[in-house]
Amino acid sequence: MRIGCVKEIKNREYRVGLTPDNVKSYVNAGHEVLLEAGAGLGSGFTDEEYERAGARLCADPAEVWKGCDMMVKVKEPLPSEYGYFREDLIIYTYLHLAADRELTEAMLSSGVCGFAYETLLDKNGATPLLAPMSQIAGRLSIQEGAKYLEKTYGGEGVLLSGVPGTPKAKIVIIGGGNVGTNACKIAVGIGAEVTILDIDINRLAYLDDIFGARIQTLMSTDTNIENSLRDADLVVGCVLIPGKAAPKVVKRDYIKEMKKGSVIVDVAVDQGGCCETTRVTTHDDPIYEVDGVIHYCVGNMPGAVPRTSTIALTNATLAYGLRIAEGLEAAVRKDPLLKTGVNTYKGRLTCENVALSFGMDHTELDELI
Repeated sequence: MRIGCVKEIKNREYRVGLTPDNVKSYVNAGHEVLLEAGAGLGSGFTDEEYERAGARLCADPAEVWKGCDMMVKVKEPLPSEYGYFREDLIIYTYLHLAADRELTEAMLSSGVCGFAYETLLDKNGATPLLAPMSQIAGRLSIQEGAKYLEKTYGGEGVLLSGVPGTPKAKIVIIGGGNVGTNACKIAVGIGAEVTILDIDINRLAYLDDIFGARIQTLMSTDTNIENSLRDADLVVGCVLIPGKAAPKVVKRDYIKEMKKGSVIVDVAVDQGGCCETTRVTTHDDPIYEVDGVIHYCVGNMPGAVPRTSTIALTNATLAYGLRIAEGLEAAVRKDPLLKTGVNTYKGRLTCENVALSFGMDHTELDELI
């Protein structure tokens, strides 16, 4: 199979879908790799490294798109790339279709096969290709929140850890999954006062075992969210339903009750966000204010640390990519769990949660292959 990789064109997105080591693995498996020149520079990988690994460099991204059978990316294709979609192409990337009807319709009308990192489930029901970016986004959320609490950015001027004789900042984390757990690690480590909410009592028990008396665990109910937000300095939204739009658990009325200059970091923004006031922002213009509360809603947070992010992501995606490159249909028959990653196939929507988000028809992949 011919594997393609192009430079990401989303705002301030410096990650890349393949490292030189990945290229070597594909080439050694008998595949050809087409790579846009300069695609890896943002993550610190030179064209020379890719060439030594066996990639064929292309000056024009169109050459890569048109010449490959499977495009390996990081972020979802943007409108300027929709024209490259075709029925015999596999796109292997984060798609987040539930938050983007235009992209969903473009993929369906073209017949392209969309394999979404974020919906692939393993035998334990976990999301192995989402996990590394969840870890990074969770840890970054505290770092970014700390920055925008500074008065310079309109924040209330609070240091998360405090100092002797001053109160610690109050951090509220909504969602105790991978993102929330990693946010909690940094929040606890920095010395803040931390509350974490989740709908799963077993998950809360697990978090209580890990962090003990250093955190407060609460069931994620409307009342508990509203009361927790009222005194919060920093709120991190980490709600996830794989493939489905994030539920709006933080209501506009709750935000009106929050302290002026407090900060919300909505990590769920890729799936539409878990706050009613969320809208996607970019690294160039990352924040906005609603009712005196600073909102940070960057849609590609890990792109801020591309070297770490690219290595972490491709560590997870390579093994699955190599299996898909042997033939998607054969790979799915051999390992039925792979079908959870297939969101669109030959004009049909094959991810039920995406279909539910838009009220569209859903077809089981087993009926199509």
